[in-house]
This record gives sequence, C-alpha cells and structure tokens, in this order.
Amino acid sequence: ARVEPAPLRTIPDTDVNPFGANFFLQYEAEPWKVDKTLLMAREASLGWVKQHFPWEDIELRKGKFFDDRLNKSTWEKYDRIVDTARRHNLEVIARIDRPPPWSRRDNRLPEAPPDRVEDYGDFVAAFVEHYKGRIRYLQLWNEPNIYPEWGERPVDPAGYVRLLQEGYRRAKEVDPNVRVLSAPLAQTLETGPRNLSELSYLEEMYRVGAREHFDILFANGYGFDRSPEDPPDPNVLNFRRVEMVREIMVRNGDEQKPVWFNELGWNAAPESFPADKLLWKRVAEPQQAEWVVQAIERSRAAWDWAGVFCIWYFRQAGQIPPERADYYFRMVDVGFTPRPLYNAVKKAAELVGPATPGSYQESNPAVSYQGEWASALTPSASGGIARVTRVVGDSATIAFRGEEIHLVTRKGPDAPTIFVTLDGHETNRLPRDRQGRSYADLYSATEQPRALVTIAEGLAHRDHVVRVTVGPPNPAARNPQLLLDGFVVQDNDEPDLAETLWAGAPWALAGAFALGGAFVVWRRRA
Repeated sequence: ARVEPAPLRTIPDTDVNPFGANFFLQYEAEPWKVDKTLLMAREASLGWVKQHFPWEDIELRKGKFFDDRLNKSTWEKYDRIVDTARRHNLEVIARIDRPPPWSRRDNRLPEAPPDRVEDYGDFVAAFVEHYKGRIRYLQLWNEPNIYPEWGERPVDPAGYVRLLQEGYRRAKEVDPNVRVLSAPLAQTLETGPRNLSELSYLEEMYRVGAREHFDILFANGYGFDRSPEDPPDPNVLNFRRVEMVREIMVRNGDEQKPVWFNELGWNAAPESFPADKLLWKRVAEPQQAEWVVQAIERSRAAWDWAGVFCIWYFRQAGQIPPERADYYFRMVDVGFTPRPLYNAVKKAAELVGPATPGSYQESNPAVSYQGEWASALTPSASGGIARVTRVVGDSATIAFRGEEIHLVTRKGPDAPTIFVTLDGHETNRLPRDRQGRSYADLYSATEQPRALVTIAEGLAHRDHVVRVTVGPPNPAARNPQLLLDGFVVQDNDEPDLAETLWAGAPWALAGAFALGGAFVVWRRRA
C-alpha cells in the first residue's frame, strides 16, 4: 500500500529537532562540568541549549567588555560555553536581559529594564557582532508581563515593544540573518497592574506594533497539574493555553511565524512538599516524564506552527536548593544522575531518526552540516531560510530511508562542483573524476532555476547516508557559493516520481539553489 509523504512544513523554523532544554551553565566554575552537561544533552539527542547571557555580566561599563579585577575579557566564560555547545553539535538560543547597574538610576531590582532602550540596543549589536556565525537565535528580554521582570512599576506592553524594536533593529543591522525571539510571557490569570495575563499582554503588544519586530514567538508551556490533553480555557492555566496565544497571532495576521517554547514542564516535587510552595502544582515523577514527551509529540503532530520545545530544565549547578519546588523540574541531578524525565526524552528523541516518507526543510534533524554553513534569509525558499556556504570542503549529510535519491539544485555561473558519496562510497549514477570521485558540475553560463541531479538508484530499501561536499567553483565565478535546494527520495518502481513531485510541490518555484527549499522522501511498498 502506498505511504503518503508527510506534508512539508512551510512555516519557517518549524522543521527542526524539537528537543531542547534550559541550562544554567554560567554558574559552573569548573569547565569539565559544562562539557559533561552538554555531552549528556547530546547523548539524549537534544538539539538546543537555551542559555542566559546576563547583560550585567558582560558589559561592566558602557562599551567595556573587560574585567579589570580579574584582568580578562568578560566574554571569556560565555565563549567557552558557546564553543563547547558547538563542539557537541548543539545550537544555542541566547537570552539577553538583566541590565548592568550603570544603565539605570533605580537598581533595587536587577531585572528592571534600562533607562535608555538605546543602551540595550548597543549591547544587542555588540553581542550579535561578537557571536556572528556562532549564535543565530536571540531571546530579547524575559517575561515582561510579571513582577519583577519589569521592575518596580506596572507592566507596560508598549514599553517592552520599544525595547524589542530597538533590539531587533540593532541585531538585524549587524546580521540580517539572525533570528529574534520575542520575550516569553509568563502564564498567569492576573489582570494587573504588576502581573498581567499573557493573553491580554500579547494583544496589546500587537496593538502597539510588535508584529514587525520579532521572527519567532517564544511562549511558555507549563502543564501545572493538568494533562497535555486538557483543553484550552482562558480561566485555566495548562499546557494547551498556548493555543489561545496562537489565535491572537492569527487574528493579527502573524500566522506565518512559528511558536517556540521557552519553558515546558511539569513539576515533580515530593508529595510531602508544602502546598503553599507548589507554585506550579505537582505530579508524580513518572507522570512528569510521560507528559513532557506526550506534549512534545502531540504538539508536533497537531500544530504545524510549533518548533523547538525547551524543557525546564536540564540540570542546575547547585543554586536551587531542594527546599524550593523548582528543584524538581530537573532532567539530571546536580551530581549528573539522570532522572526518569531524561530517560524518557532520550528515548523519544532517538526515534526522530532518518528522513522517512515526507517533505522536509533544510533544518530537519535528518540533515547535519559540517563546516562554515550559515543560515540566510531566502524569500524564494519554501521556509524563507536557506543554508549557504562559500568554503570548499564544507559538506552536508542527509540520512534517509528509500531506494533512489535525487538532488534538487540550481545551476548557475557561481555554482561549484559537488562531490557526492552514498554510504561512504561512490554513487551509481554520477560520473567520476580522474581520482574516482562521484561528482556533479553545477556550473551553467545562465541561471537554471531548478535542476534535478540523480544521485543513486536501485538501492536496497534501508537506511542510507548521502554526503554532499563543496568542490571548486568555476574560475569565472564572481561570488562562488553553494545553496542546496532539496532532495527527492523514492522507490525504484516510480521512475518519474521525482520530476512529478517537484513540479507539483508548493516549493517548486523556489528561485534559489538552497537547502532551504525542501527534500522529499517517498516510499511505495506492496
């Protein structure tokens, strides 16, 4: 029976590894603990590290990023965290808030915003410049709809939007391809003045013009003591409350933006814990593990707008004592003992596996990149984003399950030669150079908006790995670069399926050779 391919996720930043977590690596005094924590994250197949970068730690004086007392750069600790994450193939989402004392007259609360949004914009610009090519996702502020995140004053959606606008503008001036996440809003039923429901707050954000100043809406998804299936209700705090957040986005014409989850979880404090300390309610620890995984899997199946889910939290460095309820959200104990939640997430994440029948973006976890690949805004790509590299020797690896594979690309005067291997060997459909390497020359004197390159046919229906490596460009190329556009995988009994699928797909008219179009995996079995 024919297996229909999964539909392509056309909303940017949604065809991704959904598994991420929050980390507190800035508190670790010993580098080996940072490395071990991130190694355990990678072993659990997580793809994302949500990490705080407190402004007050980095810019000690206006425009100065050096600690005179310690005689070293204030970036140093955070550089080590970022470099370790990259070494473990983990992507960093950077939270930027907590202004330094010099930026405010009133310093009673370290969470309060700066007196001048321009100072925040200056720091965001410096941050993006410093981590250009290493951090691509920025969270601008945190939970401004509750006390004390907006200081000793009533919450102010318009004030936050001014801050967001400045941070967004300055980030994009430095790197147009960086992705800006709005501040996650705390789930609350309160109506002000210091705590305001996230639904009311978001409506006001849109009313005062927030729409043009973020790329991804960051939301919180705590379940409290209710199951992931508990229906949304404006008078109830639960996981599916985010569906009402999504409705606000749609009403404001923002349906083409994704929703990512900043904090997701259920608290598993002991039964003996005092009720007045259970701010997030409680469930048993096995229930916690089951519901977190269920929430992610259900959401990915039901919501085409859902992207990354950052579980609260992975592991802490000892700053949260067992007497606090939030101690019991952890995936891993301070001493590195995995909890049931860690094991459940690891099992679920491992099932992501190779690309099976369906259509996928360049960001799908079945694709991995080696080298200096960057994300580039590409309006003609199906998800509006592509991966590009200009470095000879960089490569992309695609894990798939099928019997044929075709590379969908764009030929042109700046396109290079690519070298291709299948399961570590030469392929059976490409020519070979004098060194015996399978290759495809993508050079063309004129741009060809779409070219289908057959990589291999007649394969056994099992797991395979294709590796595409950037070769030398034509000597006449002015701006040599490789932007991969997609893949088609099918079974042997459908010889024309690749052309048919690509011609009829919603991303068929992609005007760039970019791994930002999609790849298709198709299977037909009797």
